[in-house]
Amino acid sequence: MTARTGTDIDAGAEGPFHQGELEAQELAGGGPPGAGIRDWMTEQHRAFFEALPYVVVASLDDGWPAATILAGPPGFSSAPDPHTLRVAATLDASDPAQRALRPGAPAGVLGIDLATKRRNRANGIVTVGDEHGFTLDVRQSFGNCPQYIHVREVETAVARAAPPEIIRKLDGVARVQIEAADTFFVASAARTDEANGGVDVSHRGGPPGFVRVDGNTLTIPDYRGKRYFNTLGNFVSNPRAALLFVDFAAGDLLHVQGAVEMAWDERLWRVQIERVVRRRAAVPLRWTFPRRG
Repeated sequence: MTARTGTDIDAGAEGPFHQGELEAQELAGGGPPGAGIRDWMTEQHRAFFEALPYVVVASLDDGWPAATILAGPPGFSSAPDPHTLRVAATLDASDPAQRALRPGAPAGVLGIDLATKRRNRANGIVTVGDEHGFTLDVRQSFGNCPQYIHVREVETAVARAAPPEIIRKLDGVARVQIEAADTFFVASAARTDEANGGVDVSHRGGPPGFVRVDGNTLTIPDYRGKRYFNTLGNFVSNPRAALLFVDFAAGDLLHVQGAVEMAWDERLWRVQIERVVRRRAAVPLRWTFPRRG
């Protein structure tokens, strides 16, 4: 991941993209006409993060991408300046994504408001990481379109987190949760010594059942977006993924890690699951669909 320049990072032959992203764009038939990726946060993005009661976080744990959700009252994530994002939340060492938030480590943060379908991403390097949270030196900042986001309203709940459950393969409960999901989050990581590389976390959405489960293999369609191919480009460089499925009604988190296989001609990707962790009631929030009428 390159150092900050304090400017937009669209310039140059490769722009803000690393080699894996450029290859993914070529394999998919072309990249974006432009890229609004900066190495600093706009005032609008800073205010957005500060208004959120939760963020999705990606890190790199022993070479594997990892993803989780951190929550707190609005203001628990703050951006005191355009280059700094601070997340003040008690970190849980039993969560691979949280224990990897150490100084010098790459990390990504996705701010997403399901109620308004807004989402912004900030990727960079951890400068401070302790039991009280972490601080990110932002190297990439950009917004995403509202496509494929299912509107949900959020409210606080009592935290009753149980010890994590390590699962060798998908059990019946995990399978049902994945097959019913209309939303998940995916963490990926390019080789961190590549220009513009690092860790990233993204939202994926579709109709319930859009993730197909075959034994210990998940198949996910690649729906059209901005054509940045941040996630798929990371897979080209490092074919490993961390998927995070949220039980929005119960606050449960299902962490899935596995090796990725791309099928460019079919516009889909497969995850061969290698590790599953279930954390019940891990998030002190609950989400519901808006009431009609």
